[in-house]
Amino acid sequence: MNRQQLGSLVAQRLRTDVQALARSWNESGAIRHVAIDSVLPDATARAIHDAFPPFERMVRNVSLRECKSIAVQMDRYDRLTEEALFAFQQPEVVELVGRITGMPGLEPDPNLYVGGLSAMRKDDFLNLHIDNSHGRNRERWRVLNLLYYVTPDWSADDGGSLELWPQGRSGAPVVIPSLFNRLVIMETHQGSWHSVNPIRRDGKRTCVSNYYFSDTPARDTDRFHVTFFRGRPEQPLRDVALLADGLARMAIRKVFRQGIRENPHVYKR
Repeated sequence: MNRQQLGSLVAQRLRTDVQALARSWNESGAIRHVAIDSVLPDATARAIHDAFPPFERMVRNVSLRECKSIAVQMDRYDRLTEEALFAFQQPEVVELVGRITGMPGLEPDPNLYVGGLSAMRKDDFLNLHIDNSHGRNRERWRVLNLLYYVTPDWSADDGGSLELWPQGRSGAPVVIPSLFNRLVIMETHQGSWHSVNPIRRDGKRTCVSNYYFSDTPARDTDRFHVTFFRGRPEQPLRDVALLADGLARMAIRKVFRQGIRENPHVYKR
């Protein structure tokens, strides 16, 4: 299937419950979000999962911040994975997401700046963080994450759940399991701390990630910031290290607007 066909199926699913999804979004708290199940036919979602590249063909990121594998240069991989990614950038899908979230002027990112595919294996994790506030050239605000999970037979007990931390690391998270064929839409702003808890089972937890941008931020109080990581509540020493890391990277970006090196996480056609 191509991106237009897949996008039409996604739009059909969103359109069915658009009013209920909008209510859920508006009632979801300080980090607005909504989880949508059965986004595509199960056989199609399973085919997308099966088309994911093996770990050895993905880029491995390992640090105090995160452990995961990513893929963004989509012409190197199975065509279906690229079509699935860009299905969520089809105009009718973007329009419906705008209706659900009430956010104006949403624009998907064809360059997949920090988007693309991600896969996690046992013990992989993503620590608490807020996403970078802007796109590649600091021209538009990053306002939405669209995370589509395609691992069959995945449960909350397997780990890899998205955690939203409305009070930061001092409060309890809202836990959203990364269930098969589930799309999570969440807003990103200076207070949208989130994480992925450690994977607890063998196998591959797979996610198709898109980010939407806008000329206006999600909140009027938002200011420019880099992706900023913190430790989990039970990680005080890691928190000190990650706090210092984030402050250093912010200081660099105040001097060098575009950073000191080009971000490699971009789809170069």
